[in-house]
Amino acid sequence: MQKPSRRTLLRAPFAAAGAGLLASCSDSGSEPRSGPRHPAGTAAFVPQGPKGYVNPSDPEVLAAERRRGSGPVRMVRLTAAESMLDLGGRSVHSWAYNESVPGPLVRVTAGDVLSLTLGNRLVEKTTLHAHGVRLRCDMDGAPDLTQAPIAPGADFVYRFTAAHPGTYLLHSHVGMQPDRALYAPFIVDDPREPLKYDKEWIVVLDDWLDGIEGSTPEHVLEQLKPGGGMKMGMGGMGMGPAGHSAGPHASASASASRSGSPSAAASGARRATGPDRVLRDSHSRLLHGEGGNVNYPHYLINGRLRTDPSVFRCRPGDRIRIRIINAGSETAFRVALGDHPMTITHTDGYPVQHKRTDALLIGMAERYDVLVTAKDGVFPLVALAEGKKGKGVAILRTDKGRNLPAPDARPDELDREIVPARRLLPAESVAMDDRVPDRDLRIRITGTMQRYDWGFDHKPYDVRERHAVRAGERVRLTLVNATDMWHPMHLHGHTFSVNGISSTGARKDTTIVLPHRKLVLDFDADNPGLWMLHCHNQYHSESGMMTVLGYKR
Repeated sequence: MQKPSRRTLLRAPFAAAGAGLLASCSDSGSEPRSGPRHPAGTAAFVPQGPKGYVNPSDPEVLAAERRRGSGPVRMVRLTAAESMLDLGGRSVHSWAYNESVPGPLVRVTAGDVLSLTLGNRLVEKTTLHAHGVRLRCDMDGAPDLTQAPIAPGADFVYRFTAAHPGTYLLHSHVGMQPDRALYAPFIVDDPREPLKYDKEWIVVLDDWLDGIEGSTPEHVLEQLKPGGGMKMGMGGMGMGPAGHSAGPHASASASASRSGSPSAAASGARRATGPDRVLRDSHSRLLHGEGGNVNYPHYLINGRLRTDPSVFRCRPGDRIRIRIINAGSETAFRVALGDHPMTITHTDGYPVQHKRTDALLIGMAERYDVLVTAKDGVFPLVALAEGKKGKGVAILRTDKGRNLPAPDARPDELDREIVPARRLLPAESVAMDDRVPDRDLRIRITGTMQRYDWGFDHKPYDVRERHAVRAGERVRLTLVNATDMWHPMHLHGHTFSVNGISSTGARKDTTIVLPHRKLVLDFDADNPGLWMLHCHNQYHSESGMMTVLGYKR
């Protein structure tokens, strides 16, 4: 990355956890720089499903990866384990990467090969998904679709070329695990960075309930279903029909008799005592209806409660690049920095024509990069839980005083101009051409809150089903939201053009589809394999709102 003399890349609060995490490794020539790295003795995974499709490790996938090239290898290790986490004055028992929330910052340069070893020290299976990254299919982390889930006690090496710069997110892709602390920011730097700025602030948003008064995400999911206790008939996020993530407290209880651990038994006993977390009075004008259905007790910025916020320090006049990541599971955030306009430069890692805004609306797993010029003083960065009660707060300060804004601060900017993704235009360097689509896919988003039967075309997820595309096609995907809820839709392995005010809109991988509206997305089928399309509301996807796009031979 180009580094002006005054620039510093501030990584706090991830710095301590992430320092020394990355290291360059020279190649001995004994193995391909970006070849398959499955666990020893494990054959390439072949999922259930019809024949005639490109499987995750087929030659077409390897050829696409070779075309991305391979630079220096960056070695990273993350360990998923039960942890005691400090949320800024409140300790909770949950699951995390490297015992931190968010997990350690992972950072490479475009063209590097990331070799990330995930150690599973949980009591149930897990995977890791590099959200938004156009990578090789067998490194995508979709359990039972692109890989067998990683068993407790085992390691798996995710190895792929990070070809495109941007702001991304690493997270578990099994069951309700992402509604804990199994996530981490992932930044791919541009070696020819065109933006000029002095400092960088990485801001990770989250909604939190795990470990609060006995709540677990699995228990809350059961509360949302009819009767409040009906067992699911399908698996976890990307899992097969038999899979169901039980969660840290339940699984710890199940293992207590084997391990003899009293703390595990006590943890399990808490699972059934959590309060009712169903939100029944949510409404959002921006989201054209309900904001969500889960009443989270806390909202975090960079892992901290608003009563003890993280503080970003700089000098007046500094130009700051803020990378904002919504790692939440059921909450859109309206984000503003008090007394500062923002200039949007990127969405989901891809540059856009710069657009001034007062605030942002960020759905789950969306990312926005903005530039601000710091004024003199102390200013709250507020992430308002859209349509819900509560907010996350962090602080920008340029003075040396001790006073901070009140935890209930609400900048006026939150109620001013908000530029939605459909009004953004792509930078010329990443704009798709106006090629006529070769294939039209039309998928209805279906389900109701009353039945909690979320799916596509009135069907829940089945790993064996495919929506067929062919390599080289321009595909037009029309999503018709036939529900009363908004849904942040994510396509793995690709970016699409959001056809809003322009026939070639901003490049994204995750986008909000409003209730009773349709959204038209164009993408190029240039990354062979089997790829998930799903809602990134974790409670919706776990209930069935997922499907698979598959490349035909």
